[in-house]
Amino acid sequence: MTALRAEGVHVRFGGHVVLRGVDLAVEPGEWVSLLGRNGSGKTTLLRVLAGLLRPTGGTVHTGPDPLGSLSRREVARRLAVLPQATPVVRGLTVRQFVRQGRYAARGALGMLGDTDDDQVREALRCTGVARWADVPLERLSGGQRQRVRLALALAQDAPVLLLDEPTTFLDVRHQIDVLELVRALQRERGLTVVAVLHDLAQAARYSDRLVALLDGLVHVDGAPAEVVDAALLKDVYGVSGEVRWITTGKVLKMVVIPD
Repeated sequence: MTALRAEGVHVRFGGHVVLRGVDLAVEPGEWVSLLGRNGSGKTTLLRVLAGLLRPTGGTVHTGPDPLGSLSRREVARRLAVLPQATPVVRGLTVRQFVRQGRYAARGALGMLGDTDDDQVREALRCTGVARWADVPLERLSGGQRQRVRLALALAQDAPVLLLDEPTTFLDVRHQIDVLELVRALQRERGLTVVAVLHDLAQAARYSDRLVALLDGLVHVDGAPAEVVDAALLKDVYGVSGEVRWITTGKVLKMVVIPD
């Protein structure tokens, strides 16, 4: 059974068609990255998969159930979303912020208690932010805040993690730190990951599958080494160049050389 499945998804905003019949199936434990130029529909598709946007046509299933048939609380038990950014409430500590991820499990009354549960403690620990637990969020750097946002998503204890450009506004070191952390958590917990990524090399390095959108349709869908080539650069990004795959030990790295 697929962890997440989109069938014939259409999205129209007024007279503008963003997605036109997208099919996508994500297997449990898989990392799928969505690629494409700005405006190609990547974030729109991720929002549809997260249940944050109702498609104009088509359906999305999580497991056997149509997403539209589930309550928001039930969706949150199955899908955790890491947006590009979240507002910082001044004075809110890291611990208080991460506790918000337990709403789906604890409910409104359960959130009244000022106590951590095992999922909060584990989310703080595994993302490396426990040392900042009582620090106000606004005092952290951008890279530190992104780790805290990831801790919030993990505190939901959902099997599927949806990431919308998780490395935006981060320097290269923090980009790698965040992606390495997500990959480690994916492997340790068996998480299913769907991510919107802009950096093609990073997407190729960390993903099991790449799905590139073009004109609102799935243009290519496959393993990185199978689909990332000169044709992909030209068709999807409008860039002429050569793709070279370099094997270092067991790691396959990609280098793009512009013409």
